Amino acid sequence: MTDIPKKETPKKPPKAALATLAGLLPFLGPYVKQFVMAGVALLVAASATLAIPYAFRQMIDLGFGKPGASSTAHVDVYFLALFGVACVLAVATAARFYMVSWLGERVTADIRSAVYSHVVRQSPQFFETAQTGEVLSRLTTDTTLIQAVVGTSISMALRNALLFAGGMAMLFITSIRLSSIILVLLLAVVLPIVLFGRRVRKLSRDSQDRIADASAMAGEILNAMPIVQAYTHEETESRRFGSSVESAFRTAMQRIRARSLLTLIAILLVFGAIVFVLWLGANAVIKGTMTAGELGQFILYATIVAGAIGALSEVLGEAQRAAGATERLLELLAETSPIQSPANPLPLPPRAAGGARLALEGVGFHYPSRPETPSLSNITLQVAPGETVAIVGPSGAGKTTLFQLLLRFYDPQHGSITLEGVDIRRLDLHALRGEIGIVPQDTVVFSANAMENIRYGRAGATDEEVIAAAKMAAAHEFIERLPEGYRSFLGERGVRLSGGQRQRIAIARALLKNPPLLLLDEATSALDAESERLVQSALEAAMADRTTLVIAHRLATVQRADRIVVMDHGHIVETGTHAQLVAQGGLYASLAALQFNHVS
Repeated sequence: MTDIPKKETPKKPPKAALATLAGLLPFLGPYVKQFVMAGVALLVAASATLAIPYAFRQMIDLGFGKPGASSTAHVDVYFLALFGVACVLAVATAARFYMVSWLGERVTADIRSAVYSHVVRQSPQFFETAQTGEVLSRLTTDTTLIQAVVGTSISMALRNALLFAGGMAMLFITSIRLSSIILVLLLAVVLPIVLFGRRVRKLSRDSQDRIADASAMAGEILNAMPIVQAYTHEETESRRFGSSVESAFRTAMQRIRARSLLTLIAILLVFGAIVFVLWLGANAVIKGTMTAGELGQFILYATIVAGAIGALSEVLGEAQRAAGATERLLELLAETSPIQSPANPLPLPPRAAGGARLALEGVGFHYPSRPETPSLSNITLQVAPGETVAIVGPSGAGKTTLFQLLLRFYDPQHGSITLEGVDIRRLDLHALRGEIGIVPQDTVVFSANAMENIRYGRAGATDEEVIAAAKMAAAHEFIERLPEGYRSFLGERGVRLSGGQRQRIAIARALLKNPPLLLLDEATSALDAESERLVQSALEAAMADRTTLVIAHRLATVQRADRIVVMDHGHIVETGTHAQLVAQGGLYASLAALQFNHVS
């Protein structure tokens, strides 16, 4: 798998940037009609803009050149014509702005949805190397850059390309001599502006990076505020954030100074060139080789061409930045999960009462990020329908890894896992996971109310079914005491609940799903004695008529299991009941003596 790069992709030359942006064509394709409408509005607006200098020329030469009644009539006509052109320009520009803005928002929304939908289907292997913050940055910052290109820069590039081509043509039509001079001057003026503009853009990116650093620091500290306050590091963290903000300020000031200098240079050079050509034109008018209207028309067209060149250079810079963002997003979309549903999945046998039949044959597995360290070695285990099997062992024995393989978050490198006699690799992923309920050790509570958090186990469940599951998980009582009961918002990551309450929410969610195979990963680890007693009785009821695998250290849970499997360093080292294993005096007996206060 290709790792997500931690640094911004280096800028490519314009040709490569434009080639990269071609990767957006699949997202632009569905909106050809809107692009055509925007293009028509663009052509009309550009034509109206190019018509304004010609209207000025006619007004000056025909309206002011000959005094009298006819002159007044000409002035009236050309002023009305000029206002008509302005009306056309206004309507076309507004239409263009609306259409390209709509396209920018629509395409950006499509890209965000496509990338997010793709990422949530990746296996945990992807997230071993990908940073969540990096993925979120691509969904927000990178798509915003693309939005600017699709919704603004493409339109600006086309508009200014039309103005440049039309303006240059009209310049040469007006005066070949002055056009040749202005062309040389524009190159001399624009080149330093473009070169200096690149430094301004680099400083702008640096400024954004410093702001992002400060935001990332603030987010990390705010999420860890209890620890910060417990260790009395408020002042330290305030100073760290202050230093980061000052660094962002200094970088911003460099950008502001450079931008100010660029503005100074641009105004001096551009107006200097215009004044010089105006001086040449004025002399031509005095000599009678050019009319005053032609001079006015020439100056306006020269200004249009100069503005178009400057705008095109700026758009090119934006396109280069967006190319990097596009490349990063396309990298995400190119990621393929190694865990896929088969092209022709096999159906599971009809669900029978009593739970699922599970078998592992010679299973061997190592994590992709740790190929030299086997997590499971030659695991063979048969679990009968309705059986409760406790899996115990020291940390790192491979207990949680076993659950991840059962859910097919990963595939084993050796051996096979079957559910109801069917290899789980031959099953549709959703069908497989629909048969399994899990209560993880690290409980997940979403930013929603209690009702919706439990209903996550089965989306179509009624309120009554949700409440029944909560009662089974001993969660109903504390939920009822919340300010709005089941409609109470539980806070981000369930911060308004205790650890035990969050765990009971997770248990209720699994019970609501009512699967034939239940996986409990330290499901009672965060509960106090009273809550554990309540949940334990609920779990015993839930285990009835279903197959259950339990990772647990608590003696009560282990003793009630039909069988105990002891794991160590990825191997099954002992199997039996609690009494049998204690009598053997092996690893389980040692764990019992250490963790269960010598209770046997």
